[in-house]
This record gives sequence, structure tokens and C-alpha cells, in this order.
Amino acid sequence: MIMPRGAGQLLLPVNPAFIALSLFLALLADMVPIGRFPAMPDFLAVVLVFWGVHQPRRVGVVWAFVLGLMIDIHHGALLGQHALAYSLLSFGAITLHRRLTGFSLGAQALQVLPLFVLAHAVSLLVRLAVGGMWPGWLLLLAPVFETLLWPLASVVLLAPQRRAPDRDAHRPL
Repeated sequence: MIMPRGAGQLLLPVNPAFIALSLFLALLADMVPIGRFPAMPDFLAVVLVFWGVHQPRRVGVVWAFVLGLMIDIHHGALLGQHALAYSLLSFGAITLHRRLTGFSLGAQALQVLPLFVLAHAVSLLVRLAVGGMWPGWLLLLAPVFETLLWPLASVVLLAPQRRAPDRDAHRPL
């Protein structure tokens, strides 16, 4: 099999428990009560897009919808606001997953930026449609911060798959 451009090594299969743990930790990070700052990046959205790109058969639209409902309940938002945004985000990530893996991390980040903008726009439009308040122009920075988190998320979430299949004292990883 021909490896895609930019692929440095073959990755080990991902552990489903690691996927669940990363989604749970991202959910907890979004639930931390640090205030309602509009430019705060949505960690769960970044992790959902990452797993939608790298493991589209394991983390799909259903998981995104369920996690979105959990965020809606926690934030006291309109039920389905984040669920709709995360579902669209996951669908977009799954649609782009074959194309994205052949690019460098910087190019991947630029290509997922429209997904994050779309998710925030949908969430904002739903909030405004039911009479919510305008959060301010700082909301435009949230997709940019999420895009800047993409390379870090890629390195951290792919690290367990990059370890050597057979441990050797002479290999660094």
C-alpha cells in the first residue's frame, strides 16, 4: 500500500478507551467554570473534529450529537444548539477525512478553520433566532484559537499510536 504524502510512519490501531478518555477530558475542559468568555476555544469541538478526521467509523455524528446535548444541558443553552453545531462539525470532518490526512499540520489547520467557523455561526444563529443576546465580536476569535489548537491536538492525540509495537531499549519511542 502506498503511504500518503507527509506520513512519516505507520500508526498503531487506536485504543477505543483512549478515544473515550480524550472525549471525556475535552467535555470536562468545556465544563470548567472559568466564565463565559466568547473567544474561549471549544476543546470538545477540536477533539470531535480530530477523531472525525482520524477515526470516522468510531466517532461520528451520533457521538457529536450526544456530547452536544450534554454541553447544552450543562451550559443551560437551548436544547439542541450545540448538538446541531457539533453534528454539522462532525459531518464536515468525516467528509474531509480522506483529504486532510495527506497534508501537513499547518495546511490541515487552515482546512478545518471553515468547519469551526461554521459550527460557531450555526450556534450563534440558533441562539439569536430564539431571542438570545449578541455575545460580542470576540466570538470571531474562537474559531481562530481552535484552529491554532489543531497541531497541538494532533501531536497529543496521535502520540499513543506512534509508539513502537514491540518495545526496544534502543528506540526512543
